[in-house]
Amino acid sequence: MKKDIDWKNLGFGYIKTDYRFISNYKDGKWDEGTISTDDTVTMSECACVLQYAQTCFEGLKAYTTVDNKLVCFRPDLNAERMMQSCERLEMPVYPKEKFIEAVIKTVKANEDFVPPYGTGATLYIRPYMFGSNAVIGVKPANEYQFRIFTTPVGPYFKGGAKAITIRVPDFDRAAPLGTGHVKAGLNYAMSLHAIVDAHKQGYDENLYLDSATRTKIEETGGANIIFVTKDNKIVTPKSKTILPSITRRSLMYVAQHYLNLEVEEREIFYPEIKEFKECALCGTAAVLSPVGKIVNHGDETVFNYENETGEITAKLYDTLTGIQMGRIEAPEGWIQEIK
Repeated sequence: MKKDIDWKNLGFGYIKTDYRFISNYKDGKWDEGTISTDDTVTMSECACVLQYAQTCFEGLKAYTTVDNKLVCFRPDLNAERMMQSCERLEMPVYPKEKFIEAVIKTVKANEDFVPPYGTGATLYIRPYMFGSNAVIGVKPANEYQFRIFTTPVGPYFKGGAKAITIRVPDFDRAAPLGTGHVKAGLNYAMSLHAIVDAHKQGYDENLYLDSATRTKIEETGGANIIFVTKDNKIVTPKSKTILPSITRRSLMYVAQHYLNLEVEEREIFYPEIKEFKECALCGTAAVLSPVGKIVNHGDETVFNYENETGEITAKLYDTLTGIQMGRIEAPEGWIQEIK
């Protein structure tokens, strides 16, 4: 039986659910893992994650489709991206098939927290891993914990999508040979000061340039970015320091194969943005967030709509969410049925 939750008025915040998945790595191997009711984590005060931020995470969602199926969207790609993060951070890889199996188990256990179809709400899934044993010298841990918790969340947009305003900050997001391409907790920690400062200045997000030359578009603190040209080509930045967003990759496929639009992934130099007619941020939380204005130290670039989603952005959003919710047939392998 579904929980007694006001599904249509959920925000995007943490609500404790009944179960979570826990697996421990010790003596060179992962245990089988278990579903637990315990939402607390106990570890040494000197745990590697607390001293040297050895941690990574993922984010995906479970949905109730139009035909009342319980599904996840492309968990195999989350598994692969987490494997890449672990390799870069000298953490033991959690196997892909075990990752998917753990996601399925956790969602099944929390089935009563999955919002009904049509409410605009979903079940957010957060897999994460951290070094758990005491480490005082600067080195990787040798014991780890992999966990998954879930929380029901509301739609990112309330009352329709409103275009946001973003700025180019006086901060860098990732070094050319750093960890910008992996989903490491430390990347998000370093962005906190910049986002708090952006909010104080009246902006919704930061748009980072490449740190080597500060001439090329990269991404924001929590999302990839896409542009639409005047002739409806979808363009997204190419860089080795950008996180490979699963939503962005899916949107590019949808643009090409469902909407018959031309797509291009390439370096985008900042002055080029004035030639684009639409701009949006993309990620798991909102799918697409329309951008109405980009401000770079007084230089403003305004896109051709105010407080609304551009035509092509809206089509991309409707098509991808239609695939996720079962209204539109999905490409093979995109939808993982839970039940």
